[in-house]
Amino acid sequence: MKVTGATEALLEVPFVRRSVTPIAAPEGGEGVWHKYVIAQGDNHITGLRAGSLAEVTRHVDEMTDRLNERRNGKKSR
Repeated sequence: MKVTGATEALLEVPFVRRSVTPIAAPEGGEGVWHKYVIAQGDNHITGLRAGSLAEVTRHVDEMTDRLNERRNGKKSR
């Protein structure tokens, strides 16, 4: 796979948590739900997750860490 200049530039931009906001439960869902947004430059990942604000924020931060590990080439622990 050939890496273009635009792709190389994007690889330099880390993923970051943009927001975690409460929302109504989706149809068929129960409990407390949140919408989250993870960004890498102009690219956005948007998702929904059930749980408290603290639980969802922790999950999103862990996901962001994993995405950045993949972006950087994960090192053995």
